[in-house]
Amino acid sequence: MGEEWLSTNQAYWDERAPLHTTSDFYDVPKFKAGATSLRPFEIAEMGDVTGKRLLHLQCHFGQDTLSWARLGARVTGLDFAESAIEAARTLATEIGVRGARFVQSNVYDAPAALGERFDIVYTGLGALGWLPDMAAWARVVADLLEPGGVFYLAEFHPFAGVLDAETGTTVTNDYFPAAPTTFDEPGSYVDWALPTVHNRATLWRHQMGTIVSAICAAGLRLEFLHEHDWTLFDNFYNLVRHDDGTFHRPDGSPSLPMMYSLRATRS
Repeated sequence: MGEEWLSTNQAYWDERAPLHTTSDFYDVPKFKAGATSLRPFEIAEMGDVTGKRLLHLQCHFGQDTLSWARLGARVTGLDFAESAIEAARTLATEIGVRGARFVQSNVYDAPAALGERFDIVYTGLGALGWLPDMAAWARVVADLLEPGGVFYLAEFHPFAGVLDAETGTTVTNDYFPAAPTTFDEPGSYVDWALPTVHNRATLWRHQMGTIVSAICAAGLRLEFLHEHDWTLFDNFYNLVRHDDGTFHRPDGSPSLPMMYSLRATRS
């Protein structure tokens, strides 16, 4: 996987990971004090992880990974950004989570980089758009699972990506884009005013059918696919924030899928 997208995306994230660790968005002091970064529905849908070997693909600087560790899992996190892995190792030490393993690698090379299989493979929000090939990704997931192992994914719904960012009511983007999107913009979703240098990156919009079909073709058995009519970011600028931190469309607006979660097992 030596294409240009990999080197540019890696530089993009290597620069941003250290900036994210000090951002209000991730609120590391609150996390160090004991808060979880996992969402309640993830914990409920995953179930008990006590004693399970859990791999978090595209772990960023490890908050979700370490949140699973606090729930009893034996965790490994993998990310292609060296700065993110270094920050994750530091964070694990600072909060006293022993035995957490963090490995630098891109997802497609993960089986060789890790050299073992896991009871659970987890992938969290905003990850899949940074990968070009869902079929190869799903095969990696299957290769990393023990027989009977569980794959759990929580992601933003691809349908939401076709809507205009201002109101989320008008279709302005292709659901079946002909090519990935390459952008060159400073800043980050934690603060668009951040001064950054490595600003070129490429994203892919994968359709729900592509993702689910890839999982099934890799030999995983789908247990459930849940679609959610709320999200965790105010990405349409007119969403209503509830007390639990979720964002919902205004009263009277059509109900639309904005997130989804799925669970699958390896035979």
